[in-house]
Amino acid sequence: MNQFADFTLNLETFIPDLETLIENNHKTIDLLLAIPHKTYVNFVRPFDFIEEEMELLFTPLSHINAVKNTEETQKIYADALPILTDYSNFIGQNLAIYDAFKQIKSNEYDTLNIEQQRILDLNILGFELSGAHLDDASKKRLSEINLRKSTLTNDFSQNVLDATNAYEKIITDEADITGVPQGDLEDARFEENGVTKYRFTLQMPSYIAYMTYGPNRTIRQELYKAYTTRAPQNAAIIDELMKLRQEMAQLLGYESYTEYSLASKMAPSTHSVLNFLNELAQTSQAQAKQEISELRNIAKGIDLQSYDSAYYGEILKKAQYDIDEEEYRPYFEQNSVIQGMFEFLHKMFGIRFEHVDAVLWDKKASAYDVYDDDVLRARIYFDLEARKGKRGGAWMHNFQSHCEDTKGCTHLSSAFVVCNFPPSSETSPSLLRHDDVVTLFHEMGHTLHHVLSRVREHGVSGVNGVEWDAVEFPSQFLENFAYEPKVLKLFAKHHATSEVLSDEMIAKLIRAKNFQSALFMLRQLEFSLFDLTLHSKLYQGDEIQTLLDSIREKTALIKPPAYNKFQNGFSHIFSGGYSAGYYSYKWAEVLSADAYYAIVDEGIFDSDLARKYKEVVLAKGGSQSMQELFVEMMGRECETKHLLRLNGING
Repeated sequence: MNQFADFTLNLETFIPDLETLIENNHKTIDLLLAIPHKTYVNFVRPFDFIEEEMELLFTPLSHINAVKNTEETQKIYADALPILTDYSNFIGQNLAIYDAFKQIKSNEYDTLNIEQQRILDLNILGFELSGAHLDDASKKRLSEINLRKSTLTNDFSQNVLDATNAYEKIITDEADITGVPQGDLEDARFEENGVTKYRFTLQMPSYIAYMTYGPNRTIRQELYKAYTTRAPQNAAIIDELMKLRQEMAQLLGYESYTEYSLASKMAPSTHSVLNFLNELAQTSQAQAKQEISELRNIAKGIDLQSYDSAYYGEILKKAQYDIDEEEYRPYFEQNSVIQGMFEFLHKMFGIRFEHVDAVLWDKKASAYDVYDDDVLRARIYFDLEARKGKRGGAWMHNFQSHCEDTKGCTHLSSAFVVCNFPPSSETSPSLLRHDDVVTLFHEMGHTLHHVLSRVREHGVSGVNGVEWDAVEFPSQFLENFAYEPKVLKLFAKHHATSEVLSDEMIAKLIRAKNFQSALFMLRQLEFSLFDLTLHSKLYQGDEIQTLLDSIREKTALIKPPAYNKFQNGFSHIFSGGYSAGYYSYKWAEVLSADAYYAIVDEGIFDSDLARKYKEVVLAKGGSQSMQELFVEMMGRECETKHLLRLNGING
């Protein structure tokens, strides 16, 4: 059994190591193509493992560039991108490899198992989406487009990170921090020339703290403006990216980039997705208008603006539900939450976690081995606290995939869980908001989807091969349990007294769960509609803002100020994997809500369906379409009504 790769990264030798690996891969591919009678066993499987070797080399650099970003990591990463893009073009556009896959499918398809058939189907589609069938001139242009796109998306992301790190607001007047939670003030406080000052930044924990609790409206507006005007140079990047994506789609025979994107997803057509999104928007409108009316009533005398909504929303939430989010934080100490989450997963799925010493990149990172039926299955690395030089947000990054190699040796899986929680110190622990707990459960859902895979073929193991509009199903499924009383009781304990969170406080938390849920739904639909429509034809310059404004006419009940250039920081679609795919969150939430309620109705820790979820959805990874796996698990198609129920929206 091949266990876990050491987490090692030598920046000085990375580029030569990458070039050597690519050179060796070219030789391997030449040998494979020289095989006179190609089969799945002698051609496809060894070809699939070329990708694994590349992942093992490149993933540590990609990870470190995201969590400990420096000028050196930026340079090495930027230098590696064109090399990788050129290599990717060589693979994706290789007609000989494409023809070999098609021939093997023609010869062997009916004799192969489901995993192997899926490998063939996805690879053939991948070659076609990469232009393997095009003429040489079109391939050359497509290669140029891919190279430029990789540079632009990296520049977009780096510009957002640089702008986020560059800004700070120093506050000296104690009146301006009245009401800001003590823990956030401790993070912000510093001494300068004998004067106590407070530093607020655009890093999420700091930004959210002041926007939610900061009493000075002028400062809130200043922070909001700084956040929504980050990286103005990204406007030019967006224009160029949109041109390149449209040209690429048309070279490949698609009318638009949206059509190209949907070719590899669950959703059958642009029309079906737009109908889905517009129906949700229409269903949410009446309740959202009631919610905004309540917000305006609580902010009497104020012309309510975008930078007021979180502040007055918190006041309204306290008034409606008698709930103060800050009262919960002492019960959500980071380590306690992690251990309680592990206990929950043990009770639900029979898996256990064991802390291990491992080579790590930061003193606050940690590693745990995962056991199923007392058999070692996987390793998970956690990096959960915010710090300078770390990309904002939260994510799971797969490292190794469970599979069986050409020698019959089993490779175990591993993954990174990355968040940006309030940092701990020598004198104070990291106390999470409940939203942070939900985020941790969400990313753990992604992680289990990858590491609990029992698939033997690397290319469809774990999250590999999963349709992009289904990949959020396991993450959204698991996050729902962060509101379940039986689950909360496992870890919601006061960090100083060990007092368990009371039934009354849990009940308040659950009642407040769907506070302003229709407004939040419309906000997410705004992102989705903007993304999908933007990629349906070529928009440039001011047309992009005009499009966003037109969508906001249907979705935004508080119109953002004219200076708001949200799109310049919309990393999901301009530097992440969600271009013409942001709708995936809501599409997958239909699956996750349906499965969640089915399991809760059976009993969380006594559910045969929970075990079936583990055996079908998690264990089978990308080896079948998610549509097939959902029907296998549930015995029926999914139903949209559960999404509305989950969000407390009257349909």
